[in-house]
Amino acid sequence: MAAMASIKILIVDDQAVVREGFSSVLRSQEGLSVLGAVAGGEAAMRFLAHCAVDVMLLDLHMPAMSGIEILLALQGLACPPQVIILSSFEPDNEICRAIEIGATGFLRKDTSSSEIIEAVYAVHSGRTYLPQWIVNRISERKVRLDLSPRELEILKMVSKGLTNKEIGQAIQVSHFTVRNHVGHIIAKLGVSDRTEAATVAIQQGILVDRDPARVVCQEIIAGGGPRAADETAGGRPLSAQSARPANAMN
Repeated sequence: MAAMASIKILIVDDQAVVREGFSSVLRSQEGLSVLGAVAGGEAAMRFLAHCAVDVMLLDLHMPAMSGIEILLALQGLACPPQVIILSSFEPDNEICRAIEIGATGFLRKDTSSSEIIEAVYAVHSGRTYLPQWIVNRISERKVRLDLSPRELEILKMVSKGLTNKEIGQAIQVSHFTVRNHVGHIIAKLGVSDRTEAATVAIQQGILVDRDPARVVCQEIIAGGGPRAADETAGGRPLSAQSARPANAMN
């Protein structure tokens, strides 16, 4: 019988002890192959420009290039890997955002060896591996963040400090109409005022038009190697399926 192909894995974390710990666990399991373990996002994109992997274990909070930026950059790849987010913090809105962008799994950095292996097999087979709190939180966020194109337009201007009167003049409606739109935005975001609405929208990426991580990805791929990356500054939708906390979902 032909040997089963190994699941190719890349680990991305700025802490050496985390990279070594996860590598040790995964390398001990037959059928899993750790092809690389790198300390940052740009190194990860350089690696992927030359070597495709099936599953990436990705630290969410890293300097220089965050996990969110890396997820956005992965969208420029022809065959992006399945991504499991690693974090020491939960609950965390950034984790939810990462899942919304395209990650399909989540693990705490202090999780057990069996859960690490189970998560890799789950996401590689097309399933999600998420604790119930993430599933619940994302469902809530989808309801709250259902902003219309007009509301998004107004929210962008609110974030720039424009008053209702100034916004009304810009889009040729009365300031009373703008006030009503702002009220709807505040309600949908679940915040107390316009300032908090703008802050939350920026934190959650609602107002991001163009992320520098996309440029990193494009230039690394186009340049074909580390030099291009060094000279640069700087999905899959969430499955509707759910299961028990911290276990693979069918």
